[in-house]
Amino acid sequence: GQNNRIFKMPKYRTMRIDTPDIATHLMSNPKFYLSPLGGILRSYSLDELPQLFSVLKGDMSFVGPRPALHNQDDLIALRSKKGINKLVPGITGWAQVNGRDSISIQKKVIFEKYYIDNKSFFLDVKILVFTIIKVFFRTDVNH
Repeated sequence: GQNNRIFKMPKYRTMRIDTPDIATHLMSNPKFYLSPLGGILRSYSLDELPQLFSVLKGDMSFVGPRPALHNQDDLIALRSKKGINKLVPGITGWAQVNGRDSISIQKKVIFEKYYIDNKSFFLDVKILVFTIIKVFFRTDVNH
């Protein structure tokens, strides 16, 4: 979360209980661990809906960098170096609408740095509109 604070973020379970505790992008075959409905929930981003509670609680906003997992040390370090960790994390962000799961962590941080340098109401609206389009057409989703 903001300032690298760990917080609980509700999410629908899409992976089996025996899934290793590592980031999905580090798994050799993440599809192997998907639950029967996990692929559908992930492809339409329905697993993110419970995060609206985090927005109401103040731990998240609608737009901002996606929260890092507790074990994503590389992402946390890069974000801290660029000052991105000072932002409240979001349900969607500039990196999500510019590649989502299909871009590297380094590229995500570049997009997040752009967001922090250009943050505005209009950029947030643009990100929300692009998010709706990406979710509707299920682009850039690895499930």
